[in-house]
Amino acid sequence: FVAGDAVTYNKTPSNSEIEKAQGPSAKGEEIDIDLTAPETEKAALAIQGQFRRFQRKKKANGAS
Repeated sequence: FVAGDAVTYNKTPSNSEIEKAQGPSAKGEEIDIDLTAPETEKAALAIQGQFRRFQRKKKANGAS
């Protein structure tokens, strides 16, 4: 903490802050992603793996 820096809690975000947080797709802009790039495939596989682990964990906790 630096003296003179204000910390604001329970602040309602402005419309511009909300738009920034939502990203470009919220404003109707398109994002160009090369679906044939190896990095894209690696990222997709990593996301799918994490999701599958999450689903297994959720199912195991719900069954107990």
